[in-house]
Amino acid sequence: MTASTTLHHPVLLNEVVCWMSPRNGGVYVDCNLGTGGHTAAILDASSPAGRVIGIDWDKDAVENARQNLESYGERLEIFHTNFSRIDEVLERVGVDSVDGILLDLGFSSLQLEKSGRGFSFQRSEPLDMRMDVRKSVTAADLLNNCTQEELADMFYRYGQEKQARRIAAHIVSFRQKEVISTTEQLVSIVGKAVPRRFHPKNIHVATRVFQALRIAVNEELDNLEKVLGYGSKLLKPGARFCAISFHSLEDRLVKNIFLSRSDLQVLTRKPVKSGIEEISSNPRARSARLRVAAKRL
Repeated sequence: MTASTTLHHPVLLNEVVCWMSPRNGGVYVDCNLGTGGHTAAILDASSPAGRVIGIDWDKDAVENARQNLESYGERLEIFHTNFSRIDEVLERVGVDSVDGILLDLGFSSLQLEKSGRGFSFQRSEPLDMRMDVRKSVTAADLLNNCTQEELADMFYRYGQEKQARRIAAHIVSFRQKEVISTTEQLVSIVGKAVPRRFHPKNIHVATRVFQALRIAVNEELDNLEKVLGYGSKLLKPGARFCAISFHSLEDRLVKNIFLSRSDLQVLTRKPVKSGIEEISSNPRARSARLRVAAKRL
């Protein structure tokens, strides 16, 4: 089985395989398994004896990957957990160090369009936004219980939303009359809160608010910081750490931590981006940024 013929083509696939340089017998970790596209390519490139340890905290993604990658048998082990627990996962499988780690921080089309958890503002769904439904706090919980100041800080910090205070005030006013529970409600609130002259030209007016809520619900930046800080300790000398980010908060964190680690050598002076052909077939690839570092020998 090959990634190109049986799986959705993941972002920067050829670039990831090139920089990761999988080899026969190597052991690799895909921290965001998704539907398994990157993992399949790594397994193909490291055949016949390469292994991948796949991690994902989305139950639906784990089930899909198990089906998609069934033919790889014992060369693949899958764990339903957060990638910040990479050390625990490796301990469970008896692995002390690995030949490469991949982070793909993007969302799949299945999560955006078919999860029913409110990741997208393009359809009316419950405001859940939990990547792992075992977590207790949903996006609706935050919207209905955080103070106005807490909401404004969240939207500004995680969404870089310049109208954060105005949006937070409208949310607090709205929830005094009605519980906020759907994406449709939130889109309407944001649209009315932000004057038309301040609506962004290239993205939907609610994009940054949805991003901020998703990051807060899933503690995405905290988890990313943990795996970036701890992951390098798990690499063999010369092994590669590849990280694909999709917004500036993630990319800045990856860049700064890679540079701050004395045990890592940054291999990509500037982030690797998708080419015109990939962007034309997958518009989401436009914002993808790949950074790579290697464990010093």
